[in-house]
Amino acid sequence: MDAMAVTLDRIRKNLSEIGKRVSDACARSGRNSDDISLVAVTKTEEIGVIKHLIDAGVTDFGESRAQDLGVKVDELEKYISRRRNPLPGEIKWHMVGHVQRNKVKKIAECAGMVHSVDSLRLAEELNDRMEGMDRVMEILLQVNCSLESQKFGCAVGAALPLAESIVSMDGLKLAGLMTMGPMDEDPESSRNSFIRLRELFDEMKKERIGGDDFKHLSMGMSDDFEVAVEEGATIIRVGRALFQ
Repeated sequence: MDAMAVTLDRIRKNLSEIGKRVSDACARSGRNSDDISLVAVTKTEEIGVIKHLIDAGVTDFGESRAQDLGVKVDELEKYISRRRNPLPGEIKWHMVGHVQRNKVKKIAECAGMVHSVDSLRLAEELNDRMEGMDRVMEILLQVNCSLESQKFGCAVGAALPLAESIVSMDGLKLAGLMTMGPMDEDPESSRNSFIRLRELFDEMKKERIGGDDFKHLSMGMSDDFEVAVEEGATIIRVGRALFQ
């Protein structure tokens, strides 16, 4: 969308509406809205729009392609260095799309959290890169709870042993799980996938996998984030609803 068309006032209005919907979902499910973080997914948006988001108080941004992540991080660092007003908080970049192993270097350099680790080979590649940089990366294990063949994510049955392998890696911190609901216009169609992820999360918590670092459920996007909040999401990944 044209950055000029997406005004700061529009973004503030949309953020307020999303916040109200999150609060209502929390009220229905007995949760505290302070426990839910919003990641603004900016994969199709121009730099000018991301500047509006920063000015509106957003601090967490999600990208789905490594090359776009690198470009936007570089451009926003220039903007932040010239900015006179203090930032609303530390800016954190989230890799929310499928990760190709040959793009791990750029992701390791730019991202604060990767939501889409779904195989041992990818975890090992990312771990090697982080150890070489003497850093630790927060990651989420992506699980295919909808059983759709076109979706990435490890199988539900493979998640626990994969998580056990990841927590032994010094360069990675397993912070939780991620999933995507099925491709369907009805938000309720996502509920079973979200319930299954929460059940898996609870099982891993019981086994103390990841210890105190294991605390996030990343699930819910523009069409189904209210259902995700009702089922325990701590991170929602919202794009279109911010810019419409």
